[in-house]
Amino acid sequence: MSESTPSTGASSPLRVAVGILTQGGKVFITRRFPDSHQGGKWEFPGGKIEPGENTLSALKRELREELGVEVQDARAYMQVRHAYPDRDVLLDVWRISRYQGTPHGREGQEAKWLACAELPQLEFPEADRPILRRLWLPPLYLISDSRRFGKDGFLAPLERALKAGARLVQLREPHMPPDEFEDYARLIAGLCHCHGAQLLLNAEPESVSRCDADGVHLNGKRLARYASRPLDDHFWVAASCHNAEELRQAERLGADFAVLSPVAPTSSHPGAAPLGWEAFSRLCAGVNLPVYALGGMRAQDLAQARQAGAQGLAMVSQIWGTNSIEQAVTALASN
Repeated sequence: MSESTPSTGASSPLRVAVGILTQGGKVFITRRFPDSHQGGKWEFPGGKIEPGENTLSALKRELREELGVEVQDARAYMQVRHAYPDRDVLLDVWRISRYQGTPHGREGQEAKWLACAELPQLEFPEADRPILRRLWLPPLYLISDSRRFGKDGFLAPLERALKAGARLVQLREPHMPPDEFEDYARLIAGLCHCHGAQLLLNAEPESVSRCDADGVHLNGKRLARYASRPLDDHFWVAASCHNAEELRQAERLGADFAVLSPVAPTSSHPGAAPLGWEAFSRLCAGVNLPVYALGGMRAQDLAQARQAGAQGLAMVSQIWGTNSIEQAVTALASN
């Protein structure tokens, strides 16, 4: 990936087209030459967009030159703006769904296929961090419900879900006082980390580091309160949204993902009018961030949710309320 032109604070960012090639759950990555900007680090292939060139044309040209493949079909995936000490970059990231040829390091660069779960083990440029996060996001986002089982009683179904492959959990316990919540969060964080899962707290962002959690999930009130991202990029930031303005606010904050609800009627909020899949799809298309569908979701809704533009499903009662937690989680985690 060529990033040859340093920028000043007053200049426009260096625009870079980036391609995500996937195959059998793996992603194709290349390694930067030692004498280049961010030398020696791994990256997603692509390169500088030339003046007057559109992004897709640049992507096709760069991947032809770098990897020896012809891009036939691709869709916009996300944009990332990042300020390095010596330059600003704007990564225009596309997910490639169809191409001809066998990707390889055509210019002599090291290249390989790697599973998404293995990517964080390598060193990538800081600008690639949001891409890594989005690729890691699983199809299932679990939301806790200790009130139903009791604090100790909830540990068993949670561990069953974790053993079955759940990898992203939100601790949402609004009935708990802050001190009790944080004590419980430390316990849940330890359990999640034992199984390689990440824990987000539906609480004040300051509690994340105190509880050894992995990020914060902002409810509607907290989402409206912040003018900028409340935690740095080493932590997750997610948000609960119910309409277009809240989704745009999550996007402005630089949230890693959002949860949009209610999609279908739900017993927990009987008075809330459901969005339906058509409105959900329209709202997802209006923002540049991953969105989970919440509200009356069942495991069998995943295909329809993805067709509507969702990253996956966020679930509460339909997971914890079933006797076959393992079966439901396995079905979702393997997709």
